[in-house]
Amino acid sequence: MKIVICILILIAARSNAQNPIITHVFTADPTARVFNGKLYVYPSSDTIPPVGREKEFPRFCMPGYHVFSLENGNTWKDHGRILNSYQVPWGKKGSYTMWAPDCVEKNGKYYYYFPAEPHDRKWHKIGVGVSDSPTGPFRWEKKPIEGLDGIDPGVLIDDDGETYMYWAEGKVAKLNDDMKSLKTQPRHIEGLPVGYKEAMFPFKRKGIYYLTFAHGFHHEGYTIGYAKSENPFGPFRYMGKIMDNIGKGTNHHSIVKYQNQWILFYHNWAISGTNKLRSICADYLAFNDEAPSYNRDSKGSINKVIPTLRGIGTPRIKDTIQIDRYNEIHNCKTQFVGGNEPIGWMVCDAKNNGWIRFNRVDFTKAKTVEARVACGQRFGTFEIRLDTFDGVKIAEFENKYTGGWNKWRTLKTDLTRKIVGVHDIFITFKTQDGNTKGANINWLLLSD
Repeated sequence: MKIVICILILIAARSNAQNPIITHVFTADPTARVFNGKLYVYPSSDTIPPVGREKEFPRFCMPGYHVFSLENGNTWKDHGRILNSYQVPWGKKGSYTMWAPDCVEKNGKYYYYFPAEPHDRKWHKIGVGVSDSPTGPFRWEKKPIEGLDGIDPGVLIDDDGETYMYWAEGKVAKLNDDMKSLKTQPRHIEGLPVGYKEAMFPFKRKGIYYLTFAHGFHHEGYTIGYAKSENPFGPFRYMGKIMDNIGKGTNHHSIVKYQNQWILFYHNWAISGTNKLRSICADYLAFNDEAPSYNRDSKGSINKVIPTLRGIGTPRIKDTIQIDRYNEIHNCKTQFVGGNEPIGWMVCDAKNNGWIRFNRVDFTKAKTVEARVACGQRFGTFEIRLDTFDGVKIAEFENKYTGGWNKWRTLKTDLTRKIVGVHDIFITFKTQDGNTKGANINWLLLSD
């Protein structure tokens, strides 16, 4: 039995890096970190309440934590569950209240912070585990951090090595060098806006301390806001929103610099349709470093992020390209994929000369392209062109009858020429005038 369990743990599920970036499990509250040049995400997770316990979870049922890493250019690897609510040494067993975590590295050790409900009280405390690897296994401390009551730990390691812990309701304290105890008493952060604040995520850029947080507005719901300071303890100056509310639900985020680009991680519920079962997403973020002389405080402000389907990442060979997470669409539709395909979306109802644009595809070493197709007729083709609607045609597929609009086959063809570098692609549908369907397409994949 132990051998079987180990094998199952080593089997890593893979998800694609278009939004949502993880689709095989429900994830929320993503904390993204870069360790040794590699991008990791530490989210919480959502699940449907166990049978008979539905009334215990009027809001969220959160069983534990996974860790994911970005592989290749566009694929997320699931390293498996690293902690659940039955494994917390000091926690209430089976509480399903494992809310947002964080993980940082210091002196070659990885410290994983998480909130959980103690066995002797209802409100959360924050615990910690230590590992030699960003993916674990972690050695969990037998007791929570003394004097640290609350949720949503966010950690900042400053340039001088001092470490600060921020958590919900706008609190901060300095950690000792052991990373497991408080060096200072908790204090309220001055200068933050009125209203409930959680999801505290700090970072430092160009000598400025940024504190970002989920901010609840009565008329709007949770937005992502931020403030700036010259001191990690504050006081901070509220600067406004990074992202507006999504569908009157929660949001929880992190911000990280990866390969010279800043990225905002957050969550939505596009897959489930209910804000109790969420999925993590990511979009690029930009700073405004130009400021007029009369408003120097705006220098370094964060431009508001508009959620996209496309998300982040540059697909390469062996990465699945989910073209339904498009940049632009014309005379086509998208909807949930049918048949026995993995959960996600497809492009469908493509009329003659309808097209999809998908940006940033790396063709290095690519020689062939595969398409996952379902088709209920035999008329027409779909083409792949580079950079513009009428750009160079690099591949063409016939609309072959697959047995129906939910019967799927993988088609493969050679690229018509050698292609170098990163390009946008246009998938263009050619069919008879009057036809309202070309072919349903789930994904594309480049191979060498």
